[in-house]
Amino acid sequence: MRILLFTGKGGVGKSTVAAGTAALSAAAGRRTLVLSTDAAHSLADAFGAPVGAEPTEVADRLFVQQVDAQLRFEQSWAEIQGYLLSVLDVAGVDPVAAEELTVIPGAEEVLALLELRLHALSGEWDVVVVDCAPTAETLRLLALPEALGWYMQRVLPTQRRVVKAFKPVLTRAAGVPMPGDGLFDAVERLHAELDEVHTLLSGPDASVRLVLTPEAVVLAEARRSYTSLSLFGYRVDGVVANRVFPAEGADDWRAGWVVAQDAVLAEVDQSFAGLPVWRSEYRPSEPVGVDALRTLAAEVYAGADPLAVPTGSGPFRVERTGSGAVLHLSLPFVTRAEVGLARNGDELVVTVGSYRRLLTLPAGLARLRVVGARVDEGELRVRFADPAHEDATEKVT
Repeated sequence: MRILLFTGKGGVGKSTVAAGTAALSAAAGRRTLVLSTDAAHSLADAFGAPVGAEPTEVADRLFVQQVDAQLRFEQSWAEIQGYLLSVLDVAGVDPVAAEELTVIPGAEEVLALLELRLHALSGEWDVVVVDCAPTAETLRLLALPEALGWYMQRVLPTQRRVVKAFKPVLTRAAGVPMPGDGLFDAVERLHAELDEVHTLLSGPDASVRLVLTPEAVVLAEARRSYTSLSLFGYRVDGVVANRVFPAEGADDWRAGWVVAQDAVLAEVDQSFAGLPVWRSEYRPSEPVGVDALRTLAAEVYAGADPLAVPTGSGPFRVERTGSGAVLHLSLPFVTRAEVGLARNGDELVVTVGSYRRLLTLPAGLARLRVVGARVDEGELRVRFADPAHEDATEKVT
């Protein structure tokens, strides 16, 4: 099953491009689902058809779904929320306020991705196109499975044992209900489901496509997104430059825009060298409906297969050497000064700007010692060698 995610700065037209790509896929004979994880659903507007929380067929082999994030939230978070509500009730918090306090910001968008897991397990689809939330929200939700995995491996087992051993004493001393096995099971189940989503989205049949408009501010965010997505192991397979002014027949006002956009488009080609950059011209009217969306996508991809599986090893790989190994992590656009790196046990902690990834090293690397690291040509390269001695925490410069 081919999985293709579209993301970009809010307002660049990612929903339209995602919908058009899905329409083109279905027209080629693939059973295609396009779903939205964005809380501000736009797919129904793009297709000009009523769309619900279940897959709705809008054309032959083309189905659309606007995920009911609230329903997924209630299904996956209900037991955890119930415990939190009981604690707040004992503390005397107003029930309405307590309900608000137990909803984690952004959780609905994250849980909406669990719908993707269910569709993958169903085996009903050849292609799933995901219209993601704007860039910042997308990066947050794609980073969550690894962050939660660290908690599950290191904190939860100890916490579970402590609570089980001292539950009667803690309940009397604290005066609030202590979590039971059902709560811990719910957290573990949620993590397992999110981990499956992460495996799907970082696998060889999945990729992310960035949508932008030819504006300097939008390009800057797209560049940062490319770096962050690579940091977390997600493959970016192309860029769609949307709403490009046609050069022909331009009056003086539009001619000015053409010149300004040409300058940014040159930077786009340079920034994403090695990736296909497709262009979508500004249209005299908004493309609404299956036919209009399919026509738009056909013009954008100009005969290329929009669902071709990316080649190469992806943003993360390990190369064996005679004395050890070299870990390669693609980090486009970053300099050495922007990368923080530390070794902590069997983990490599990589920090780029405000994003941090904890890379759990495979057994073959965990026993080796970091002997050097550098950033070269948009790639972080960490060298490992047989250890002369073991350090609990080792900083790399």
